[in-house]
Amino acid sequence: MLTGQLYDPSDPELDQLRLKARKLARRYNMTDEDEREKRYKILKELLPNTLEMPDLQAPVYFDYGCNTYFGKYSGANFHFTCLDVCPVHIGDNVMIGPNVTIATPMHPMLPEERNCRLREDGSIYNLEYAKPVTIENDCWLAANIVVCGGVTIGEGSVIGAGSVVTKSIPPHSLAVGNPCRVVREITEEDRMEQR
Repeated sequence: MLTGQLYDPSDPELDQLRLKARKLARRYNMTDEDEREKRYKILKELLPNTLEMPDLQAPVYFDYGCNTYFGKYSGANFHFTCLDVCPVHIGDNVMIGPNVTIATPMHPMLPEERNCRLREDGSIYNLEYAKPVTIENDCWLAANIVVCGGVTIGEGSVIGAGSVVTKSIPPHSLAVGNPCRVVREITEEDRMEQR
């Protein structure tokens, strides 16, 4: 699964990992912002591979949690959804707006590869795969953005509200739209002191 190969998402071990992440996210979502120690402990369990816990506004949703890595001083606003079937690397100083989804899972294009299958015991399953996502340092993702699997958002980039990011974005770019496209480079002329 982590290497982008076809896999069965109904595997019992994966079921247990997802259930654990969803229970932890639900517990986190039931906390208040002034319950810092309680929130920290839940996040440490939900995001065990993240050294410095991000600032996450509840509610949050994760497929696994253990496949997501946050850098220093990063965070997400309300309704952050991270389908971390493959690794999701979020750099330092990344700002994520409300209603942002990072979706690494992919499904085959051909129906005969994508459709449900029947096991000998009568249970139903299907196969999927995933592609990793990387959001490099110093990025800002505005509200209502979807970042698809296989994408890297380059350092210092800004993704405009409502964008659907299906292809990688180069560093220091302003990118917007559906599908998301680079509008221009971010330069010194964008400095607030210049206004």
